[in-house]
Amino acid sequence: MPNLVQELNSLDFSVYIGGPLQAAVKAQHDASISQVNFIKEVGFIPGTTTGTGPSAVTTPSQLRYVDFNYEKSIPNPDFGKTLQQLKDEGRVDAAATQIPPTINVTLQFIKSAVNLKVPFLTMLTVPALRIDEMTIDFNAKLNSVETQNVSSEFSGSASISAKFWKVKFNASASYKKTTSSTSTTEKTYTLGVHVRAVNDELPAGLSRIMDMLEDSIAAV
Repeated sequence: MPNLVQELNSLDFSVYIGGPLQAAVKAQHDASISQVNFIKEVGFIPGTTTGTGPSAVTTPSQLRYVDFNYEKSIPNPDFGKTLQQLKDEGRVDAAATQIPPTINVTLQFIKSAVNLKVPFLTMLTVPALRIDEMTIDFNAKLNSVETQNVSSEFSGSASISAKFWKVKFNASASYKKTTSSTSTTEKTYTLGVHVRAVNDELPAGLSRIMDMLEDSIAAV
């Protein structure tokens, strides 16, 4: 009969358990490197180097911005003002007899051209993939079946003859026993790996930088 305990001890659990764990660690490492590459390639314009040797000049990487140009309506600060008010504010020369055409006092709202500069990184979701949970299910199933067949055969013959006082007895016998056994072990292994990944919060340093970039958004 096979030794099932020895069969189990022969399994290399470092492969079945350690393999998925190492794969998860590598995946987490690759995700971190991917985040760094994303910030460098998407958020910055690569620097350039001119010249060679000691005289080489390197221009640092520049933050990549997106410019938006649009018009918006704003309250007219000169709406309803008189010529004298404009003179008192120094907007119009004291000798002027009428309001210059460049100053509109009849419209309550005027259109203003606005240029908005937004850091490109603040418009995107920075990848921050993190493996939150990992479950490894390994099942080993061993079935041992042993079958034994026993068969026997017996045959014999006897004869008796008598003549006067003499008795003659003849006998013969044969016996045969056959034994056969078979042993079968069925092995079934199943490995299931369940990985749950989430988009993690940004690291404290990167989160602070993103806040600073958002503060740099300016409308001119």
